[in-house]
Amino acid sequence: MISIARKLLSLHWLLLVLAVLLGIFGIYAIYSATWMREQTFWNRQLVWLLVGFVLFLGVSLTDYRWIRKGALPLYIAGLAGLLATHFFGQEVYGARSWLDFGFFNFQPSQLALIAAVMVMAIFLADYENMPPILRIALCGVIVAAPWLLVLIQPDLGSAIVWMPVVMAMLYAARVPGRYLITLLLLAVAVVPLMVNFGLKPYQRLRIVTFLDPDLDPRGAGWTINQSLTAIGSGGWDGKGFKAPNTLNELGFLPSTIVHNDFIFSVIGEQHGFVGGSLLLLGYLLLIAVGLYIALKAGDDLGRLLAVGLTTLLFTHVFMNIGMTIGVTPITGLPLPLVSYGGSFLLTVLFSLGVLQSIWIHRGTVSVSQRLEKIKPARGAIFPGATGLR
Repeated sequence: MISIARKLLSLHWLLLVLAVLLGIFGIYAIYSATWMREQTFWNRQLVWLLVGFVLFLGVSLTDYRWIRKGALPLYIAGLAGLLATHFFGQEVYGARSWLDFGFFNFQPSQLALIAAVMVMAIFLADYENMPPILRIALCGVIVAAPWLLVLIQPDLGSAIVWMPVVMAMLYAARVPGRYLITLLLLAVAVVPLMVNFGLKPYQRLRIVTFLDPDLDPRGAGWTINQSLTAIGSGGWDGKGFKAPNTLNELGFLPSTIVHNDFIFSVIGEQHGFVGGSLLLLGYLLLIAVGLYIALKAGDDLGRLLAVGLTTLLFTHVFMNIGMTIGVTPITGLPLPLVSYGGSFLLTVLFSLGVLQSIWIHRGTVSVSQRLEKIKPARGAIFPGATGLR
């Protein structure tokens, strides 16, 4: 057993500092995006940030191997939450994705995704010599139910996140590359079917305006065009905090989502290329820390968990910033630690707490696990389990 004091001294301090700085910057960004219209968003975000850091610390100090018992109940709870949204959910921007508890709105898809990552990590860590096709198929079974429930809400953004997370975890689990390439090609082949038959008209319109923002400049293309204009007008160092006559202040950026989905548009307008680049550098460091923790994990379970959670973080950053600059379609994914939203902030800090726990407890693997780490290459023992070949 490791004492609490020793665990605190063993924290990955860069991970902690980056989480704190990004969270504080998020409070500032939300205030700067809403001060002229609404004064309560940043206050509520501050409360959730404080609650989230208590959760982060608690999860960090708890051995991450608790998920062997806790992952399945969380997975079932996630499925139950997704089913509940189908019957009782609150519809927001065309998607029935939220449960309204009066004082708090919760998005079950976030819990379902984290729980699925945990269940996949356990499965892939414990059955590494299973035939690759069977491992892929069973991972598909694990993600199929929650993914389909998310897709029919319909929450396209959350549904898109699953693919890179699953692919990254399969790669980290040493599934041969030819299987992963085949899986990727199959996914690409399914995309046209999803666009034509699996999406609602407004979602297909988002795809079309992503390809050609000028097709409907006063309708579906309005938001992306205004976002590009706002970020471009920021120039090198931006217009400054509370600068007059910004596109955000004048209402050209939609006030209903500027503090969450399009928070980067405000950051780009106010702080320019320099501010946006510094924020990206912070995320780059955070993702690098997550991958480093995966590299140094004490067992396969920790390594796979770290890869899955870090990929989840990366995908949200890429998709959110990408949609504000026209690189990806508008999907409604928030920016981790910066966008407004209590349930998403708690989910991100919970995930970072798990990463911190993997780092703190990396030296507590059992003797059998230590012997496993010094065996010859796995491919010599379990043919076909060595990754790209």
